Formats: sequence, C-alpha cells, structure tokens
Amino acid sequence: MVQEQFKQDVSFGLSQTPKRIPSKYFYDKRGDELFVQIMHMPEYYLTRSEMEVFVEQSSGIVASLAIRPGEEMEIVELGAGDGTKTIHLLREFMHAGVNFRYLPIDISSNALSGLEKYLNAEMPDLKINCMHGDYFRMLGDLKQSPVRKVILFLGSNIGNMPDEDARNFLASLSRNLNPGDKIILGVDLLKEKEIVLPAYNDSQGITRDFNLNLLKRMNRELEANFDLKFFIHDPEYDEAEGIAKSFLKSTKEQVVEIKLIGKRFFFAQNERIHTEISRKYNDTILRGIIASSPLKIQHCFKDQRGWFGDYIIDRI
Repeated sequence: MVQEQFKQDVSFGLSQTPKRIPSKYFYDKRGDELFVQIMHMPEYYLTRSEMEVFVEQSSGIVASLAIRPGEEMEIVELGAGDGTKTIHLLREFMHAGVNFRYLPIDISSNALSGLEKYLNAEMPDLKINCMHGDYFRMLGDLKQSPVRKVILFLGSNIGNMPDEDARNFLASLSRNLNPGDKIILGVDLLKEKEIVLPAYNDSQGITRDFNLNLLKRMNRELEANFDLKFFIHDPEYDEAEGIAKSFLKSTKEQVVEIKLIGKRFFFAQNERIHTEISRKYNDTILRGIIASSPLKIQHCFKDQRGWFGDYIIDRI
C-alpha cells in the first residue's frame, strides 16, 4: 500500500509543471538518519530554539493554560518524535500537580515504541497511552471524552504545509476539539535570509545529501535510473514571501526512466523538482490562517533571539 501510494505520488508529481514530490518521502531509514544529523548542524537553529523555549519557559506555558486545581487533563501530541523537548513540559505538568495522561499520536509504530521506552525510563510515574494511527481519526475518538485537552503540534511541522493546507489542517483540528481545549503550536518565525537559508544548506552538505536521498529512494524502490551526478540541491528563501523552498535541479537535459511506474520523464537543463517548503510565521500570518476557524491566539512564548515561537491557541 505504501509503495503503491509512493508510485502514484511520484508519477503525478513528475508529470506536473513545475515538477514536485511530497516531502514526506524524504523519510526512509536513511532519510531519518540524515535528518537527525541535520538537527545537530550549527546552522539548523530550529530544534535548539524550540528546545530553549521548553527548557526555560515550561512553567510559564503551563501557567498560561489556566488549569483548575484537581482538573483532569489529556496532553495529546501529534507526531511526537523522540520526546526530548516534550519531556520538559511533561515534567512541569507533574511539578504543578496536574492530573493528566499523555497521549502521543503517530503513524509510525517504531517512533511510538522508542518514545514510550524513553519516557518510561525517564518518568516512570507518567501515565502514557500511545496511539498509532491518523491524527484526526484518533482525535475524533478522543473528542467524546469530557476531559479538557492540550494538543501539542511542535517542531514547526505545520510550516511544511502550504498556507491553504495549513488552514484546512487547523480547521480540521478545531473540529475535533471542544471549546476550552488548547493547542500549543510550534512555528519558525520570520527572520533574515542570512539566518534562514543556511539552515537548509549547511556547510557540511548534510541537507544536500538528505534531499538527494529522495532520488536514491526512487532508484531503489521504484527502479528509477536517476544519475545523482546530474542533480544538485537547490534551496531558496524569499524574505518577503517568508517561505523557504528546497529543490532538486537537473544540471543537464536528460530523460529518467522509472520502471515500476512505466514512464520516462524529460528534464530540461536547470529544471527543478520542488521537494519541500518551510513557512515562517508571525502573528499576522497565523491569524490569517486561523481566521475562519474557532481558534484564537492567546500568547506566544519565544526563545531569547525571537527566532522560534510556541503559540498558545484557544479553541473557543
């Protein structure tokens, strides 16, 4: 099923003008390894900046949620990752005496297994219930519970969506919440090109390898014949638009065959495949995206440099 969807998305995307492939296909085993390396690159400020918010300001975040004494809560995280940021917030909930369950939702059972093992070792008293599956199906089930919820969607994952997709995502999220529920939304904030662009084009070439690995994956899984010598990593960032974009650019005119799709694709010299976006936000942009939904910005917690923000959003 996964390979069939991969084939369909590649066939459709490479038939478009301009060509494009969804960024979710970066993440095979090698892609996961490379992204972990990217997060430790000195140029990749996003993870460190959000970590600073949670290390330094978790008490303020918990206080802003206005949890009543003795109130039962559910802390639901969408795409929980490895838990190294979330654990600071979970510890603060415990320190504040909040009666809560932590419910991480992810489509990767391996990610959930690793997260549960890590948190059981670090916080043996934590009540954790891992939920494997689609975000909105899981949230639809949880909506029936009268317990108030805090939804975590961190790491600027929403920035990988075009604005219309982000608008639809947050509207769908709001429909799966009850009035009084909260969202903690982590986003990368608008800033200068000199800061943003190196995060997607590090000096050691790890991001380049991450992007080119998509071609290796198609060669391996779809029996394509991409020659990596003739494609380069080509990122850009427009400060006025506020969106970083990644591309794979063909350095010559060439034809690529993908046997399992049964098609050949022509590339002109300098023609690009659009592989990823990373939207940068401020209050105005985010308000525009949630304007048609029952969501309202309450507060934003930023790192000291003002590079990353974790927004507290109310479901009204």
